[in-house]
Amino acid sequence: MKLGMFAQPATVDAAIGDVKAIADAGFASAWMPQIFGLDTLTALAIASREVPGIELGTAVVPTFPRHPMMLAAQARTVQQVSGGRLTLGIGLSHQMVIEGMLGMEWDKPVRHLREYLEILQPLLRGEAADFTGETLSGHLALEIPDSTPVPTLVAALGTQMLNVTGRLAEGTVTWMTGPGTIGNHIVPTIRAAAAEAGRPEPRVVCPLPVCVTDDEATARAKAGEQFQIYGFLPSYRAMLDREGVAGPADVAIVGTAATVRAAVENIFEQGATEFVAIPYSNRDATIEVLQGLL
Repeated sequence: MKLGMFAQPATVDAAIGDVKAIADAGFASAWMPQIFGLDTLTALAIASREVPGIELGTAVVPTFPRHPMMLAAQARTVQQVSGGRLTLGIGLSHQMVIEGMLGMEWDKPVRHLREYLEILQPLLRGEAADFTGETLSGHLALEIPDSTPVPTLVAALGTQMLNVTGRLAEGTVTWMTGPGTIGNHIVPTIRAAAAEAGRPEPRVVCPLPVCVTDDEATARAKAGEQFQIYGFLPSYRAMLDREGVAGPADVAIVGTAATVRAAVENIFEQGATEFVAIPYSNRDATIEVLQGLL
């Protein structure tokens, strides 16, 4: 059972401290997002120098603002610095961000992902990219020695996205996706696509909010407040609807120690290969219970 933990630090020093705390607690991996704060790959490069051993991941870096050549160069630089411990998680972000905040065109996102991966993946393997697409092209190689291949996960949730990801990447990293949807949709769809392409069985990394508590109602209400925005973003709303739940509070893993242990075990039973915890309340008690699953 492979468990990681999520960190969302405000400063690079905090990132180092968070990664060290996650490593000291015995978790296999530390994950950071790329939202509207630190540059995650830069922070992980520095943290990797300070904290040996633990695997590092991004969940996730948006693709539209960075050409795949630039992202590949960043990721392979971190891979060189970290000694091969990085998993690069990427995602499209959301139309409201790409168009509304960045002023970039959000058009045919599945095509964008396919073309992006056609350039990114060979560069991450240390090979030359030679691809001409409708919106993206790449004809180049990178010279970054002592950098092992960087595995790529895609924040793929819909069927078309999972099909592209299964054919071209190493797996998916989900969000706001409950166990029923993991087992009935995510896992079978991406596995079928990978098998059809002759690729190894994909990784399915499942992050979710977690809280160990005797007051489930209060903890779920807090999750509903803290993660409210994700109930309105279309890609996550679709996963919540598939699960048949009202909102983010309903897919958070909340309850007694026994309840939380059983819920995490169920995520793996549904086919997830890794679970990443976001302890959003009662942090010490939650981490202690999760450590018992390591």
